[in-house]
Amino acid sequence: MAKVEDFSSRPALGVALKVMAIMLFVGMSAIIKATADEVPPGQAVFFRSFFAIPVILIWLVQRGQLSIGLKAKNPMGHVWRGLFGTTAMGLTFAGLGLLPLPEVTAIGFATPIFTVLLAAVMLGERIRLFRVSAVAIGLIGVIIILWPRFGGAQLDQAATLGAMLILGATMLRALVQVHLRQLVQNEHTAAIVFYFSVTASVLALLTAPFGWVVPSASTLGLLVAAGFIGGVAQILVTSAYRFGSVSMLAPYDYTSMLFAIILGYFLFDELPTALMLAGSGLVIVAGALVIWRERQLGMERSKIRAVSEPKS
Repeated sequence: MAKVEDFSSRPALGVALKVMAIMLFVGMSAIIKATADEVPPGQAVFFRSFFAIPVILIWLVQRGQLSIGLKAKNPMGHVWRGLFGTTAMGLTFAGLGLLPLPEVTAIGFATPIFTVLLAAVMLGERIRLFRVSAVAIGLIGVIIILWPRFGGAQLDQAATLGAMLILGATMLRALVQVHLRQLVQNEHTAAIVFYFSVTASVLALLTAPFGWVVPSASTLGLLVAAGFIGGVAQILVTSAYRFGSVSMLAPYDYTSMLFAIILGYFLFDELPTALMLAGSGLVIVAGALVIWRERQLGMERSKIRAVSEPKS
C-alpha cells in the first residue's frame, strides 16, 4: 500500500486553496478559449501539460517528494489515466472555441452525476433511491442546459458540435474519477499529478502531424502561461485536500460558474441564458446531494471499520 500522506484539519486554508485553484483553472480555460481560433486543441493540450511539468517538479522538490513523484507502481494505470484525461482535455479545449465559457462550465457540472452511474456499472457500487433521485435531477438539468443546442428553434451547428464535445469530455472526466478511485489505492498523489502531465504531453505531441501551427508571439505567451497556471492550480487543489476532506471541499467546485460568468462577460462579452442558469441550478443541487450522500456513506464505512478492526 502507498505511504499515508500527511493531513491536517485546517478547513479555512483548504477552502482558500480550493477556491484559488478553481479561479486559476477558469482563468486557464479563458486563455485557451482566447487562442482557440489560432491554435488546434491538441497543440493547446501540449502547452497546458508540458509547461506544467517544471512547476510540479519544483513543488515535489520543495515537499521532499521527488522520489515518490517519480515512482510509479502501476505504470499502465497512469497510461490509462493519461489517455482518458488527455482526451477529455482535448475535447474541452475544442468545445471552448465553439461555446460560451459559462456554458462549458455548466455542462461540466454533470461530472459527479456521470461518476455515480459509471461507478455502478464499472465498480458494482449500489445506487439506492436517494442517489437515483439525485442523478435524475442532474440529468434533467443537463437536458435543460443542452436543449437550445439540440432542440431549440434556431440550431447552430457549430454550437451543437461544441455541446457534444463538452458532454463527451464530461463523461470522460467521470471515467477518470472512477479510475482514480482504484489508482489512488496504490499510487501516491504526487505520482498521479506528475505522470498525468507527462503522459498528456506525450499524447498531445502525437497530434502534431494533424495541423499544428506556428503561433504568434502573443499567442505563444498565452499558451505558456496556461501551462504554468494549470500547474499551479493543480498544486493548489492537491494541497487543499491536505487541509480539508474531499466531501467538505467538493461543493466549492461550483464557484467556477461565478468566475466563468465574470470572465465570460468581461473578456468575451458572453452572458448565461435563463435556461443555462436554471439547468445549472438543478445540476448543482444534484451534485451537492451526491456529495452529501458520499460523505454520509464514508462516515458509515468509517464507523464500521472502527468497530470491526481489532484494537492494538
